[in-house]
Amino acid sequence: MKVLIIEDEKPAARLLQRKVEKLGLQVLELLHSVEASIAWFETQPHPDLIFLDIQLSDGLSFEIFEAVAIKSPIIFTTAYDEYALRAFKMNSIDYLLKPIDEEELEAAVLKFKSRSETVVHPSIALDFETIRKLLINPVDRTYKQRFTLKVGQQLKMIPVDTIECIYSENKGTFLHTLDNRTFLLDQSLEQVEQELDPGAFFRVSRKFIIPLKAIKEIQVHSNSRLKVLLPTYKGEEIIVARERVGEFKEWLG
Repeated sequence: MKVLIIEDEKPAARLLQRKVEKLGLQVLELLHSVEASIAWFETQPHPDLIFLDIQLSDGLSFEIFEAVAIKSPIIFTTAYDEYALRAFKMNSIDYLLKPIDEEELEAAVLKFKSRSETVVHPSIALDFETIRKLLINPVDRTYKQRFTLKVGQQLKMIPVDTIECIYSENKGTFLHTLDNRTFLLDQSLEQVEQELDPGAFFRVSRKFIIPLKAIKEIQVHSNSRLKVLLPTYKGEEIIVARERVGEFKEWLG
């Protein structure tokens, strides 16, 4: 069996590679980001099996499947909580909870070996989307009400209802407020997304999260996309990614 490992932590990826190779599997590649994974799938035949982490260096791994139709079975390697794991079970996708136990790894591999290698999994895209929504919006969850930031020698509290947008730029994550001030966050955009109420905030692209209350205007853009204008933010254009336009319109209600 030829397998692919997608894991953003390089030591963890190499450790998993050694464990997998002990089981007699051939590791084709170690990938660490959404961008690298998309590029790999666009030029390489799909492997027999993928070991997939959820949180990668530049986004959630589900973004890979928005760009590429994956036909390979998946074993998730995840540190997410029990609620997320119930989502995996519901969708009949195997998972390994970090730190990965060798016996559980072997059992998961045997499960996939028992399947026909010619089976195609046409419902996998739907499964990923279902899991992504469950991870971002689990039941009975509380959401962040304010960000506490260090500004000089002081701590400043930014209520979420004063946020105009949150965006990534030059490997940093920034919070822009309705009074036209910008602050650097010590979290990734993906981490921030999971803390915000999805009824009030929407991830319009890989670079931007915007709140409903801050939208000033929405314009039709090229290639079936939308452009969002905000009251004070004058940086990079905020374009709703084409694959997210439908969900964005539903979110707008």
